Amino acid sequence: MNHVAIGAALRSDRGSRHPDVTGWEGSQEYFRFVEAEEIRPSLVMDVLRGRQLGVVFRDVVSADTREALITNFLTSLGRRTRGADAPGEYLGAYHYNKTIDEYFDQTDAVRADLDAALDVPSEPLGALYRQLGEALAPSGIEFRPARHQGREACAGIFRSWLGQRDFALDPHEDRGQCEDPKQVGFEIQQVTRHHIVGLNICLDNGSDGGLTVWNLRPDEATRARLGVRYTGSPYAIDWLTGIDRLLLDVRPGDIYLLNAGHVHAVEPVRDPDARRVTLSGILGFTDDTTVIAWT
Repeated sequence: MNHVAIGAALRSDRGSRHPDVTGWEGSQEYFRFVEAEEIRPSLVMDVLRGRQLGVVFRDVVSADTREALITNFLTSLGRRTRGADAPGEYLGAYHYNKTIDEYFDQTDAVRADLDAALDVPSEPLGALYRQLGEALAPSGIEFRPARHQGREACAGIFRSWLGQRDFALDPHEDRGQCEDPKQVGFEIQQVTRHHIVGLNICLDNGSDGGLTVWNLRPDEATRARLGVRYTGSPYAIDWLTGIDRLLLDVRPGDIYLLNAGHVHAVEPVRDPDARRVTLSGILGFTDDTTVIAWT
């Protein structure tokens, strides 16, 4: 199909739509992943501005860099286990379902371990953020970590998915978690007036695995009806019947960004001996002159 990127398959679900699921749906020209073989900040801007669902930069992280990052992650004393909502291991801090202080306390506690794990030649997360900052600066736009009362958000988060269910990470969207009343006063809540962008760097995923994205950004009424107003998760598959979806083929070395207000899910790695490892972040505009990043 010429309106989706190579490696992203559009699937039309002909079932009946759930009557309680409403929201914004994009055109075919919008609902696709644009591909490039090198990092191009202008394509990231298209996602940040809501002009494009997503972009994938193919094979831009070398095998040596990936291996060094994975080794550092798997041997880090700061690695922790996450429970049933997203089974796996992680290194870093995530803001989901935490108070502001809890998030920043965990960020501070793990900062040295995370910095050590990221200390490899050609580290891709910092490199991407530097390129984006340099591209935004001539337009008077600042790119920086999210902040609160002088404290800086976590730089990134390593994750290794262990789920062998229908999905390694169930269908969800990231807007709900950014509106949690526990985080009132944290500047990430200003991003919900713009577009929340999820960033993932694929370090390993065995021989399969991918990302499913539905052509729906649920509205507030839907999120309230379905009981996911401040969590964004989980969306039962039955709720998503009748909504077009994309399956993005994700390969080691790829970096992809998407409008994370859309419902999306992480496909499982079917080989029990294989491992999915990613390095991730979240970013978005708070206002016309500021883009922030957090985890």
